[in-house]
Amino acid sequence: MNVYEIVAFVLYFLFVTGVGVYFFVKSKDKGEKDYFLGGRNMGGWVSALSAGASDMSAWVLMGLPGAIYLSGMNQIWISIGLIIGTVCAWIFIAPKLRHYAIKANDSITVPEFLSNRFMAKGPVLRISCAIVFVVGYLVYAASSVYACGKLFAMIVPSETTDMRAVGMVIFTAIILVYTLLGGFKAVCWTDFFQGMLMLAALMVVPIIALIIVGVNGPSGAAGELPEHYYSLLVDGQLNWASVANIITGLGWGLGYFGMPHIIVRYMAIKSSKELKKSQIIGSTWTFLILTMATVLAIVARSYLTGTLDGGNKELVFAMTVRQMLGVGALALLGGILIAAILAAAMSTADSQLLASSSAFASDIYKTVINKNASDKTVLNVGRIAVIATTLLAFGLAMLVHFLDLTDVMGLVSAAWSIFGAAFGPVIVLSLFWRRFNYNGAVSAIISGFAVSILWMVLFNLEYYGFTSVVANTGVYEIVPGFIISLVVGMVVSLLTKAPEKEVVELFDDVKKFKEETAEI
Repeated sequence: MNVYEIVAFVLYFLFVTGVGVYFFVKSKDKGEKDYFLGGRNMGGWVSALSAGASDMSAWVLMGLPGAIYLSGMNQIWISIGLIIGTVCAWIFIAPKLRHYAIKANDSITVPEFLSNRFMAKGPVLRISCAIVFVVGYLVYAASSVYACGKLFAMIVPSETTDMRAVGMVIFTAIILVYTLLGGFKAVCWTDFFQGMLMLAALMVVPIIALIIVGVNGPSGAAGELPEHYYSLLVDGQLNWASVANIITGLGWGLGYFGMPHIIVRYMAIKSSKELKKSQIIGSTWTFLILTMATVLAIVARSYLTGTLDGGNKELVFAMTVRQMLGVGALALLGGILIAAILAAAMSTADSQLLASSSAFASDIYKTVINKNASDKTVLNVGRIAVIATTLLAFGLAMLVHFLDLTDVMGLVSAAWSIFGAAFGPVIVLSLFWRRFNYNGAVSAIISGFAVSILWMVLFNLEYYGFTSVVANTGVYEIVPGFIISLVVGMVVSLLTKAPEKEVVELFDDVKKFKEETAEI
């Protein structure tokens, strides 16, 4: 245990908690729109880095570098897919969704936008969305809690106490406090600072390690590299395994079109001018983060003393920092850099907790349970939902820990697929297809959700440490889920009644919108 690392962690915790308290005092009694969407008044820098940080959870500093470190360059297809997906979402989805959400009765959540987009009077669409939210966000938030616990066990080791479980308790409590108090603004501003910390850590650590290797020569396991380590193909061959790996990696980019806690940032930007700024900042940040995470993994092979095995591969970033800055007062700086992993985990967890609670409060409670609820009542219900969701996510993380079911990357992969397949096609069709109707939207959400889970169970469980029920295809479940959802949404829309006149008029009104002249 290093006291300087502990000091760095404590300072970091005090900071993010302070942000939550600040926005709680500043925004007190302003209502649900301010709590769940920041009053739709977020600037370009904060929106861009918040979207990026809420996207890049601990897997970008643990799962991705660990996979590349252990298996080689064939794992970078995920980075390529995510970069392409980020740019496409910022360019094609963000401008239209932001304007459409405002036109569609000033929607503040993704389910509310979809309901208002089709002027739906029934609760089926919102309930379908809520089911996906509950399942997806429980898994996603659990991955962040699990990552925090794994890191804490490394920082504060013990032979008698389960420090991973202790860490999960501590981090869950901290995330809960500042999310519960400060709402969307607290989440976005903590995500902004956490995004800066993640970028700084990934820019500094691999570059310093590379310089040290250049001066002193390799000290690590570069000579023990697996065969074809630098090949973009599995085993250096163009076979089905390589094709499936490429499809899977690029398929990760599809998730950006339907990730609620990311696209809600598009809806919160205060003006078109700030949106254009966000497009550049957000795309650049994601490119740098993913590129440097890849560089880190490769450099660590030559820098780290010894080789991390499969069970410890996700600690590659933390171990590199420790070896580099683990002596004396330098460990304080090392602790701050290692805190970037916590920043990645917490910035995703807080966004997911807020998105799921806002969906329950606005889309279930206010729509189905108590239609006459006041803003204050909805706000209080939302805060209760934050607590409930946090506790459920913590429980799932503890279950994964005690049963040793999977790793951080596995949990993130499952949640990413659920959201991308269920909501991605619906968002795309809602924004760009005039004939898309309510029945098509409901069918697309249900089919994408179901196919994603079924494909995971039947063909892909080996990725999560189990035996697949039928066979292992190697193809990430988001790909068939997204395709089936898209096709089902289009077919059902064409086979059922066309949208009402008012729905079509709203679509046409948005289509005429000139983003470069709008400042709403």
